[in-house]
Amino acid sequence: MLILVIGGARSGKSAVAEQLAGRLPHPVTYVATLSPNGNDDALARRIAAHRARRPASWQTEDAQRNLADQLRTLTGTVLLDSLGPWVAMRRPDAAAVEDLRAALETRVGDTVVVSDEVGLSVHPTTEEGLAFRDELGDANTAIAAVARHTLFVVAGRILSTTAFEPDAFAGGGP
Repeated sequence: MLILVIGGARSGKSAVAEQLAGRLPHPVTYVATLSPNGNDDALARRIAAHRARRPASWQTEDAQRNLADQLRTLTGTVLLDSLGPWVAMRRPDAAAVEDLRAALETRVGDTVVVSDEVGLSVHPTTEEGLAFRDELGDANTAIAAVARHTLFVVAGRILSTTAFEPDAFAGGGP
C-alpha cells in the first residue's frame, strides 16, 4: 500500500506520516532526503526533533542518489520524508520521476511518502523557484496517481482525498 501525505510547510505532515508508519507492519525504515547543513542551526534542531519522535526500533537511511533503486532494496514499511528536498537536490527529469513512481508502485512493503504542496504558497519570483514548484508538482502528481490514499494535512488536521470521478456527473442537470 502506498500513502501520500502532503501539506504545506509546518503543517504537521511528517508527524502524521510517522503515526501512520508506526501502525504498519514492522520493520520500518525511515528514508531521509534532507541532511543537516553544518551552518544551519535551525535546520539541525528541526531534524533533531524529527529524530526524537521516531521509535528507536526504526532504521534510518539517508536517501541515495538513485532513490528508486534504493527503495527497491528495502523490505518492510518505508517512510520517505520528503519529496521536496529530493527534488531540490536532484532536479529529476521526467524519467527519474517515472522511475521513482514505478518503484513506489511495485514495492512489496507498505510505503508512506511525505511531500510539500508548494502550489498553495507564495508565487515564486525567480526562474529557479518556478522550476522547483513545477518539478515538485509534477512529482506529487505522479506519486498521487498510484497512491492508494492521499492525505492532505492542514494545521495538523488530515483532509482525506479521493479520486474525482467525472463520469459520476455524466448526464448533468442542476
